[in-house]
Amino acid sequence: MKRRRTALLTLTGLLATALTAMPAAPAGADEVEQIRNGTFDDGTDPWWASEGVTAGVSDGRLCADVPGGTANRWDAIVGHNDITLQEGETYRFSFSATGSPAGHVVRAVVGLQVDPYDTYHEVSPQLSVSGDTYSYTFTAPVDTEQAQVGFQLGGSPDPWRFCVDDVSLLGGVAPEPYEPDTGPRVRVNQVGYLPDGPKNATVVTDATEKLAWQLKDGSGRVVRTGRTVPRGVDASSGQNVHSVDFGSYRGRGAGFTLTADGETSHPFDIDAKIYERLRLDSAKYYYTQRSGVEIREDLRPGYGRPAGHVDVAPNQGDGAVPCRPGECDYTLDVTGGWYDAGDHGKYVVNGGISTWEVLSTYERAQHARTGRVHKLGDGTLDIPESGNKVPDLLDEARWELEFLLKMQVPDGEPLAGMAHHKIHDEQWTGLPLLPGDDPQKRELHPPTTAATLNLAATAAQAARLHRPYDKQFADRALAAARKAWAAALAHPDRIADPDDGIGGGAYPDDTVSDEFYWAAAELYLTTGEREFRDHVVNSPVHTADIFGPTGFDWARTAAAGRLDLATVPNKLPGLDKVRRSVVAGADRYLATLKEHPYGMPYAPDGNVYDWGSSHQVLNNAVVLATAYDLTGAAKYRDGALQSMDYILGRNALNMSYVTGYGEVHAKNQHSRWYARQLDPNLPNPPAGTLSGGPNSSIQDPYAQSKLQGCVGQFCFIDDIQSWSTNEHTVNWNAALTRMAAFVADQG
Repeated sequence: MKRRRTALLTLTGLLATALTAMPAAPAGADEVEQIRNGTFDDGTDPWWASEGVTAGVSDGRLCADVPGGTANRWDAIVGHNDITLQEGETYRFSFSATGSPAGHVVRAVVGLQVDPYDTYHEVSPQLSVSGDTYSYTFTAPVDTEQAQVGFQLGGSPDPWRFCVDDVSLLGGVAPEPYEPDTGPRVRVNQVGYLPDGPKNATVVTDATEKLAWQLKDGSGRVVRTGRTVPRGVDASSGQNVHSVDFGSYRGRGAGFTLTADGETSHPFDIDAKIYERLRLDSAKYYYTQRSGVEIREDLRPGYGRPAGHVDVAPNQGDGAVPCRPGECDYTLDVTGGWYDAGDHGKYVVNGGISTWEVLSTYERAQHARTGRVHKLGDGTLDIPESGNKVPDLLDEARWELEFLLKMQVPDGEPLAGMAHHKIHDEQWTGLPLLPGDDPQKRELHPPTTAATLNLAATAAQAARLHRPYDKQFADRALAAARKAWAAALAHPDRIADPDDGIGGGAYPDDTVSDEFYWAAAELYLTTGEREFRDHVVNSPVHTADIFGPTGFDWARTAAAGRLDLATVPNKLPGLDKVRRSVVAGADRYLATLKEHPYGMPYAPDGNVYDWGSSHQVLNNAVVLATAYDLTGAAKYRDGALQSMDYILGRNALNMSYVTGYGEVHAKNQHSRWYARQLDPNLPNPPAGTLSGGPNSSIQDPYAQSKLQGCVGQFCFIDDIQSWSTNEHTVNWNAALTRMAAFVADQG
C-alpha cells in the first residue's frame, strides 16, 4: 500500500521511520522513579543548565534566570541526562512549575540527549506566577540509556524566571485508557443541510427495534417526526446503529436538533447558503500555506507571519538550492509554492494533484450545469492578487504552478526537462517552528518520472485556463508541459526512492502509467493534437477500472485524466464510453453509500482506513458529483451532498474534520506553525482546514500509545503529535475545496 510519508517528532529534527505497535506495561510491574533529585533537596546535581542560563536552588526549587532575546526554545534549557527508558513501558511525567512574569511557555520534553534528539513526549504549558502541577503519561517507543528530561525556556524577547519542583518520571505505571468524548449518540452534519437536499442522521443505540425521532427547530418546536431504521452493527465502528431520514422536511432556519432514544444531536442549520463560507474558506487555506512571501495580517488576521525560506537568516533559503551531495552540480531558485502540509517541505507530486484539483474546481464551475464561476472570481479569496482582473482561484493555483515550473531541470543538463521530485530540509525540523525560523540546509532531491508528468499535466491544464488572462504565462506553461512530456518519454522509469524520507516525505510511486495517461489527457485537452490523443486512446489505463474503494490520490492519478476527459469539451473518439465509465464508478460509490450506516461512499477492504481517509471520502464524492454533472440524475447529486455529512460530523466520533465548522471540530492538526496546542502564542489552523481523519495504521507513536486495537473510524485523535491521523495537507484540502464548491453550487 502506498503511504504518503513517515515522520516522528524530535527536538530539533524528526525520525523518518514509522514505529511498530508498542505493548502496554506488564500487569503488576513495579513503579520505578527514573529522576534523581527531582525535589532538589540535594542541590542541583545532576541537573544542568545551558550557556547563558543561571540556575540554582531557591526555596527548595530549582530556579533559572532565563535571558531574553533568544530565537528558539532550545536556546535556553534546564535538563537531566542519562535516563533509562524501556521500549513499551508506560511512564508518568510530572512536575510543578512557575513562571515570572506570568504567561511564559515552557516546552517540557522527554527525549534523546544526543543527535538526532528524538522526542518521545512533549508538552508546552503556559505558566503562572502562583504555579501549577502537571502530569502526563506516555509509552516509550525505544530502549535507551541516553534519555533526557529537558525544560526548554528560550524564544522570549524579555528575560524571565522559571522555577520547577517535584520532577518525576515514574516507570511501570498503568497506561491511561483513551476514551474519546463522542457526545450525544445522535450524529448529524453539524454544519447543516440544503432545504431540497438529502437529510440523514445516524443514531448509536443498543435498541434493535425502530425508535421514535423528533426534528425540532431553533425555538424547540417539533416540525417533523418519524421512526428510525435499524441497521445492525456497523463494521467501520463496531457500533449498533439506526438511520434517520428527515429529507421530507424542506423548511429553513438555524439551530435545528434531532432527538432519538433520549439523546439530542448537536445543533445544525437548514439553509441554501450554508456552504458559501466553506466554499471560500477551504480555498483561502492555501494563502497561509504559501512559501517565500510574507503572510499579511490584514488579509488573514491572526495568521500573519514573515516570509519563509527567502535567504534571510536564520533561513538558508530557497533562492539557490543545491542537489543532495554528488547528485548534480547546479542550484535552482525554487522559491514560492505551497508548503505541503505541517512541515517545511515542497513536493512536486503532491503539489501536482493539489494544483489539478484546485484548477478543476474552477474548470468544473465553467462547464457544469450548476457551476457558478463568478463565485470563484477576482476578489473572492482576499489574497494579494485580488483586484488584478484574474479569478482568485487561478491566481492561488499559479503561486504553486510557478514553483512547479522552477523545479524543472535546466537545459544542458543530462536530465533536462524532467522535474525534481521534491525540495526540503536536510533533516526533519521540530515543532513548533515558523517557516522563517527554519535554520536548516535545503536540498533538491533527484528528478523522477512521476514528478515530471505531474508538471506536464498541471502546466498543460493551467495553460488553457490562464490563456484568457495572461497569454504569455499560458505559452510558458504549455512549453514547459511539452518539454516535461518529452523528458518523461525519454526517461520513463526513474522512480522515487521509497527510503528517501529523511527531512521530508518520500512520496514513492513505482507505477507511472497513470501519470502518463493523465499528462497525455491534459495535453490533448489543451492542444487537441494527435500525439496526445493517440497516447490516451492506446493507454491500457484508458479502459481500466480506475474507481476503486480508496479513490484517487497523488499516487493514483488516472481518475484526474478520466474526469477531465469526461467533462472538458473535446473531440476524443469514444467519448461516450469515457463518460459511461465515470457514471459506472459513481454507481459503485452510490451503492457503497447506501449500504453504509453512516452514509458515505467509502468502505475500504477490511475497514482498514487509509492515511488521509477524509479526503478519499471527498474524492469518491467528486466522482458522484461528476456523474451528476454528466447525467443530471438527482441520485448522484444527493449522494455527493450526503457524503459531506460524514466529514462534518455524522461519524462515529461525532466531530467535524474541518477546523471551524461544526459544534465539535478538529483543531489541533499536526503543524509547525498552526501549533497553538504547543505554543499559546501561535494559532490553530485556519477555518476550512481538513484533517486527514482516521488511519488504521496509526504510524505515529502518539496514536500508537492511545489507539491500539482501534476499529476503522475510531483510529483518530485530534492531537498535534498524531501526524498519521491528524495532519493537514494541500491535496486533502483540494478535495474539500472541490466538494465545498459543488455543494455550495447546489444551494
